Amino acid sequence: MYVLSLGIALLFARSLAAAQARPAFDPDHDNDRDRVHIMWIDHLVFLPGDPSVQTSFNAVNSGVGGGLSGLIIGSSTLGDEADGGGNKVVETALEVPPGFKIIGVRVCYENSNPRSFISQTRLAQVQNPPATAIVLLDDPTHLNAAGPVCVNSQPTLVNPEKGSVLLSLRLNFGDTTDKIVLRAVGLNLVK
Repeated sequence: MYVLSLGIALLFARSLAAAQARPAFDPDHDNDRDRVHIMWIDHLVFLPGDPSVQTSFNAVNSGVGGGLSGLIIGSSTLGDEADGGGNKVVETALEVPPGFKIIGVRVCYENSNPRSFISQTRLAQVQNPPATAIVLLDDPTHLNAAGPVCVNSQPTLVNPEKGSVLLSLRLNFGDTTDKIVLRAVGLNLVK
């Protein structure tokens, strides 16, 4: 009887330990559909949100840090507001494979000076009819490291099947001679 009770207690303790070892987010019960995938997007296609923002590219040397190429972003005005109001941004529409959901954004960048930086990462989904877009990620983390670095946004959950998704990076310039170089941008995805 003692051996049977001990065996049941050990089995119970083992099942509790296994349950605690499983990640909290596991809707497919270890069939691995919830594994995070990163999909790198074309970071050279970001468009300036207003005439004060300029984007350029130099395959030989970006002019920032070690010179690795990337999308070079500059501004003719200070601060984070666009000419005429609104946010000073670069923006692109996203293409996501069917069956995947966006759970975050990974931004790889280098600033020529930390006084000019990306001040917000935003995902907005265009509604039907396409007169408005709902903000589904509004991460105010300042990406102001001087050296080259990659940073993940705060978590979110966006289903691209519900409408086109726009990615905006808000910019804050402390000096018009500063540059921000986007080296890579990725989407963190789950099935």
